[in-house]
Amino acid sequence: MWTDVVDLRDFYDTSLGQVARRLIRRRIRAMWPDLTGQRVLGLGFATPFLRPMRGEAERVLAVMPPSQGVLPWPPEGPGLVALADETDLPLPDRSIDRVLMVHAIESTEQVRAMMREAWRVLSDSGRLLVIVPNRRGIWARLERTPFGNGRPYTPTQLSRLLRDTMFTPLQSAAALFLPPSSSRMLLRAAPAWEELGARWFPTFAGVIILEAAKQIYAGTAVRESRLRRRGYIALPNGLGARRERL
Repeated sequence: MWTDVVDLRDFYDTSLGQVARRLIRRRIRAMWPDLTGQRVLGLGFATPFLRPMRGEAERVLAVMPPSQGVLPWPPEGPGLVALADETDLPLPDRSIDRVLMVHAIESTEQVRAMMREAWRVLSDSGRLLVIVPNRRGIWARLERTPFGNGRPYTPTQLSRLLRDTMFTPLQSAAALFLPPSSSRMLLRAAPAWEELGARWFPTFAGVIILEAAKQIYAGTAVRESRLRRRGYIALPNGLGARRERL
């Protein structure tokens, strides 16, 4: 079930949301240190994490599904966000170099169809970065944040989903080790929580971040098998009872 876009915006405007955004951004930057000349697509509600990329990437776009809703972004300049079905993206094949999915996989009821679309628009050398709630973390157990909605994943489950949808997992990270509390003392200590959690308690992170590459040969094999498939039609009786091959 998709979280309403207004609720997502309001969360990231809170003190806890701002800290969460900053901590996740650090992990994204560590995994994607250089986006020069890249075309980046954010799918779901990825705009809180896209702003730092705008000055570096060739192009940055965001797509928000109708079931979630859409908000204008960025607040200044031309709009860079579109409302579109996550299973039918208004983009050409192999037109995107980086796809960032946030508040998407755990929310959609059409996971595999959405992943196929991401595979289609991603360039052959492109990368997919998925951020999902960690099933073992405390953030997935409390509904006070968006990470407590939808279906959480374990690292193994997420890796299996990516492999089943023609992606090859490359590297993973974790974030949000601090409890989802608005306590000022806890928020000020967020960097220490992250360092301690990443070193000693990686299993209990709030979110899993996994980067994957496109499996080109798997996709080619699927397309070829569809092309080889033969179909038949029945002609009217006046033209004979035989079936003609397409």
